[in-house]
Amino acid sequence: MIQNYIVFLEYLNNKLEGFFNSQKDYIFCKKGCAKCCKNAQFPYSFLELQYLLKGYLQLDKETRDIISQKVDKIKEDKIKSKEDLFRYECPFLINNECSVYNYRGIVCRTFGLMENADNNIIKTPFCCYEGLNYSNVMDNNEISEDKVNKINPKNKPLAFNINHNLLTSEDFERGFNIKFGEKKPLIDWLTNEGIK
Repeated sequence: MIQNYIVFLEYLNNKLEGFFNSQKDYIFCKKGCAKCCKNAQFPYSFLELQYLLKGYLQLDKETRDIISQKVDKIKEDKIKSKEDLFRYECPFLINNECSVYNYRGIVCRTFGLMENADNNIIKTPFCCYEGLNYSNVMDNNEISEDKVNKINPKNKPLAFNINHNLLTSEDFERGFNIKFGEKKPLIDWLTNEGIK
């Protein structure tokens, strides 16, 4: 199953590379930024978790210990939290870099692009409002044609069908002969499955 998932990821990564390249006039992602890793729920399917843990097991013991301590702290914070949608920093983020980058989940791979969400609502990445992706063409939470025209881009800003539920749907399962399984926030998987 993991081998088929790797084939799926190769397909997805090729698509995403094209999407990101077409939007390069609006994308300001760079190594060390990590805003996308610091305040989210990180939806993961069971299959994504299995692949992530494969990467985790390849890390040195010191790095695994750091991650384990971070998981314990996040679990404590979640218990104390009264929030329905508990958000946290990814425990695999160390010194503003993903320690399991090649094994990261789908939501991590797609973040940064505008998403064509449910009901054809365009969802802008939150980093836009922090001066990053698409911020150079946004005005009052909408794309400004004037700003787009000023930068004279090769491509217009576009939203893509990159919703996690869509990318882990039965259609992709059938097409790649995989089973994503149950989906829930990453920390809930780590609470139940453990990483030690």
